[in-house]
Amino acid sequence: MELTSKQRAQLRGLANGIDTIVQIGKDGIGENLVKQTNDALEARELIKCRVLENSMLTPREACDELSKLTRSEQVQVIGTKFVLYRQSHNKEKKDKIVLVKDRKPRG
Repeated sequence: MELTSKQRAQLRGLANGIDTIVQIGKDGIGENLVKQTNDALEARELIKCRVLENSMLTPREACDELSKLTRSEQVQVIGTKFVLYRQSHNKEKKDKIVLVKDRKPRG
């Protein structure tokens, strides 16, 4: 699912109030980190990640790689942090994020 600019803006606003869940250090992005990220995305849909100073990856590189491996959407990269979003497929999840939809002009 490709996010629109309005949806990205909505998610950036929601991300302001969340804490960092995933931290990427000197070991980079391994199997355990991908599993942790997938679990966090399934539970929360919107997560904030941080690249530590001792990492060999830049925040942009880490965001690109982790979003690809978790099939999530990149919302924002700012400083050492980045935000990822993936819609949960859990139908019982009560606190799902409902994204705004772009309206097509009437003609």
